[in-house]
Amino acid sequence: MNYYSLNKKSPIVDFKAATIRGQAPDKGLYFPETIPQVDKTLIRNIDQIPNEEIAFKVIRPYVGNAISEEELYRIVSETINFPLPLVKVTDSIYSLELFHGPTLAFKDVGARFMSRCLGHFVEAGKKVTVLVATSGDTGGAVANGFYGVEGVEVVILYPSGKVSPVQEKQLTTLGKNIQALEVQGSFDDCQQMVKQAFADESVTQKIFLTSANSINVARWLPQQFYYFLAYKQWLEKDQPPVICVPSGNFGNICAGILAWSSGLPVKHFIAACNANDIVTRYLATSKLEAREAVPTLSNAMDVGNPSNFIRILEIFHNNFPELKDKLSSYSITDAETVATIGEVNQQYHYLLDPHGAVGYLSLSRYLRDNPDRKGLFLETAHPVKFPESVEKITGKKIPLPQAVAGIMDRQKSSVLMRPGYENLKEFLLRNW
Repeated sequence: MNYYSLNKKSPIVDFKAATIRGQAPDKGLYFPETIPQVDKTLIRNIDQIPNEEIAFKVIRPYVGNAISEEELYRIVSETINFPLPLVKVTDSIYSLELFHGPTLAFKDVGARFMSRCLGHFVEAGKKVTVLVATSGDTGGAVANGFYGVEGVEVVILYPSGKVSPVQEKQLTTLGKNIQALEVQGSFDDCQQMVKQAFADESVTQKIFLTSANSINVARWLPQQFYYFLAYKQWLEKDQPPVICVPSGNFGNICAGILAWSSGLPVKHFIAACNANDIVTRYLATSKLEAREAVPTLSNAMDVGNPSNFIRILEIFHNNFPELKDKLSSYSITDAETVATIGEVNQQYHYLLDPHGAVGYLSLSRYLRDNPDRKGLFLETAHPVKFPESVEKITGKKIPLPQAVAGIMDRQKSSVLMRPGYENLKEFLLRNW
């Protein structure tokens, strides 16, 4: 499999080069030359096929000859070696719980896959610097996935005061090859600083940079795994699910749409947004207009200019009517998020995190207008990562899962930084 830049001004590369570079030289995102179609027998017999084999068969065409089959199977097995259960909430709504990994967030899947691929690709004696911006969960997942990987240094930018206590501890307490930069601004500030670093030849000629955001194909593509595994658990195979995805930078839902495009049965997709509703407005007006992000309870979705939406447009060949036929979107307020967490907990005894609440309510609204359908939403993070809001709403203390129980007393270590690319550039050149 080869990959081309969506800006169409860079050479075609293979999976290895796309992974190491992260972003194309012309600043475009890499996209596969073709979308491989999954074997129909995989879909037909999915109930009887082991999870590792499903994931291996899904990702193999995208990797090509860049990694041997034996090594790729090992990487895939380590990527999904934790539960990804589909849990019934109501008669028509199910939750795909993606928070059972080491950092309690869906991004564990992509980060674990990418870290193992990059570790495989890095040549002995050479060093790669992973530079990444996070609005919440990416930082912890990347830090955990790359921790101690030989030849890889990690620099994570996050907005000061705009991530939860658990999220902050996950990305600021590891040390070793993980460095956290606490930016006194928004996630969009962090993301812009990272993009400028990749575009600055005075930096990239001295430091081998790559990205671990969902713009990287090795982070983006393996997110298809849990859509296939959700379908494996879906009991009514003759009635494919509506899938609702809490959406910020749009890499997650883009992976789901790619899975559908390759043959996974999905009735419809819903992009669940908070007040940062660029795509909700786009589907209503056909005008895609970035805006400055505003802070919300569902902070990992506080993105005013989602990088991955261009990939969704590419899947649909920029055909707006076809896209709108397959994708809906709702914008949910913080007040509605709070109400949903309380009501679902009280009525169905199911505890949502703020992102899951946005997904649940968006799916509920869609099913209200389409009562003959059923669906699932992605519960992308454990509620314990948002204790202040969730515990205040429910009046109940959330027990700390074992995965994070040991980190809350650790000393935070971060470098405070004002927004602005020159500050990041100075840091990188001074330290590397």
